[in-house]
Amino acid sequence: MSEPKITERLGGPFGRLANRSYTLLPPIYVLIILAAMTYSLGYFLDFSCVANGWGDPQRYMHLCYSDIPPLYVDRGFAEGIFPYIQTGSNEIYLEYPVGTGVFMYISAVITGWVLPLYPDGYRAFFDVNVILLFIPFVVTIVATALTKPKDPWRASMIVFAPTMIFAATINWDLIPIALVALAFLAWSKEKSALTGVLLGLAIASKFYPIFLLFGFILLAWKSNSWRPTLTMIAAAILTFLTVNVPFAIANFEGWIHFYTFNFGRSIDFGSFWYALTQIGLPTIPNNLLNYASTALFALLLIGIAFLVKRAPSSPNIAQISFLILAAFVVTNKVYSPQYVLWLVPIAVLARPNWRDFLIWQFGEVVYFIGIWWFLAGYGIEGSQTLTPQWYAAATFVHISATLYFAIRVAIDTQQDQTTDTESKRDVVNRT
Repeated sequence: MSEPKITERLGGPFGRLANRSYTLLPPIYVLIILAAMTYSLGYFLDFSCVANGWGDPQRYMHLCYSDIPPLYVDRGFAEGIFPYIQTGSNEIYLEYPVGTGVFMYISAVITGWVLPLYPDGYRAFFDVNVILLFIPFVVTIVATALTKPKDPWRASMIVFAPTMIFAATINWDLIPIALVALAFLAWSKEKSALTGVLLGLAIASKFYPIFLLFGFILLAWKSNSWRPTLTMIAAAILTFLTVNVPFAIANFEGWIHFYTFNFGRSIDFGSFWYALTQIGLPTIPNNLLNYASTALFALLLIGIAFLVKRAPSSPNIAQISFLILAAFVVTNKVYSPQYVLWLVPIAVLARPNWRDFLIWQFGEVVYFIGIWWFLAGYGIEGSQTLTPQWYAAATFVHISATLYFAIRVAIDTQQDQTTDTESKRDVVNRT
């Protein structure tokens, strides 16, 4: 005899009327309303900075730091520059990919329209971006719900994810996140070319989605079905070039700055490498850091490939994508607090388990608080804020929590994921 469902244990079996739906609104509408509420909560938590400015150390102590306000002036948007082609008076090119840069420019134009209503451009630019970024936030939720139409409520995990509430408006990461969510939706509908177009736009907005292509290659290798994946990759490359080449031709120095800036970065906050320095252990010299980080990431990718190959059936793209991105963020030379957002929608598709999800999220919240309280006293002699050792501990908590969820996903990939009604090809093409 099977185990009774939780509803039966608590309230008895379903009655005659239980099969009828009395929902006033479809799940998608409810999710959008809830998203507006949690997104507004995130803005409310940032209101100390919104009201008083993003000064030190308040923006760290009150956990309301954002990259958005200072870039309005620091990258020349207040002067009306067009990114990559021009610089502001400080002659610094924008260090963001083209897709994000165009979004920032549009935000700056709108900011100019509403600026008379605000005490300064910083707050106006922040508010405009918060409003505009709500669009990709909703797109991410809706796309995730539609990817699993039989279980749309799993998208509520994105809505209520603590890291989404805290970190959604630190930067512009919601843009590529939404495009990746749409790409997964297109892949689930077996639209390979559209998947590639969306991934190409995502890569043009943030570099991390390029690693997801490896997941699609692994699935093609597992199933020996290459045509959809090759079509998708070709569409992604063509889209990326279509967006980027005009800027590269117009001003190569301005366009390439994002890539040279990131390649040349040294050990930075949030990384495993940086945490080692905070507890007095030796780490990799800067001139070898890129090689060491890349080598460790490559080793983990080989391990993921092994898992996929030995799985009894093809894992879904979300599972493999989570493992790949988790491997990237724990081996990278920098880990900004908003990077966790890349993983949230993919985690929801890979393993919709609230317990494991919240364990992982708890670890990320520990790091979120740790980084800001550490920076509040960074470089200040005798500061009473978080010590380097405790900051390193917070970093290891975040890494451990990420690895915990990744291990749970890896275990799932070794289970038979086919059913009587789903062929192996269906599993490959659905998330």
